[in-house]
Amino acid sequence: MVPYFPDVIQTWDVNVLNWIQEHICNPVLDAIFPIITLFGEKGLFLIAVAVLFLCFKKARKTGIMMGAALLLGLIIGNGILKNVFMRVRPYELEGALRNAEQLLSHAPTDPSFPSGHSLACFECATVLMYRDKRFGIPALVLAVAVALSRIYLYIHFPTDVIAGAILGIIIGVLAIVIVNSVLKLLENKKGIHLD
Repeated sequence: MVPYFPDVIQTWDVNVLNWIQEHICNPVLDAIFPIITLFGEKGLFLIAVAVLFLCFKKARKTGIMMGAALLLGLIIGNGILKNVFMRVRPYELEGALRNAEQLLSHAPTDPSFPSGHSLACFECATVLMYRDKRFGIPALVLAVAVALSRIYLYIHFPTDVIAGAILGIIIGVLAIVIVNSVLKLLENKKGIHLD
C-alpha cells in the first residue's frame, strides 16, 4: 500500500501522532481508550442501537435513518474511499513509534483513510442530533471520544479521523434527506406514515 498524501500532510500527521505518544500517553488513558474505541468496532454497537430504535414505533424513523447512514458509510467510506486511497496505517510506517505488536488494540489490516470508526459514529450522531438532541448530544460526545481514541491508539492518522468525521456528518445529513423523501413518497402514495 502506498500513501497517496502530500508529504506536508503525512509529516504533520506523523508529528501529531508522535507528540501524543511522547507527551499525552499515560496508564489511565491506556486503559480507557481501548474500551472507548470498541463503540465504533465494525459498527456493531451502532447497528444494535439502530435495531433497538426500530423496535419502538416512535423511534422507528430514527432507526431507519441510522441504518441508512451506516449502509451509505459502509459503501462510500469502506467500500470506495479506503480502496481508492489505500493509505497505510501509522504503525506500518518505517520508524513508527509503535508497531502492530505494541498497539493497545488489535491491528486493523484494511487501509487507513478514512477512519471507519469516526465515520460510523459521526453518521449516527448526526442523525440523532436531528431527531432528538437528548440522544444526539451524548452520541456526539461519544463520536468525538471514539475519533480521539483512534489517534491515541496509533491506529489512524489525524487526517483519517478528521475526514471520517466530516464525511460522517455529510452522510448522516444525506441519509436524513433520503429517508425523509422516501417516507414522504410512501405516505403520499400508500398512506404509510412514520413519525
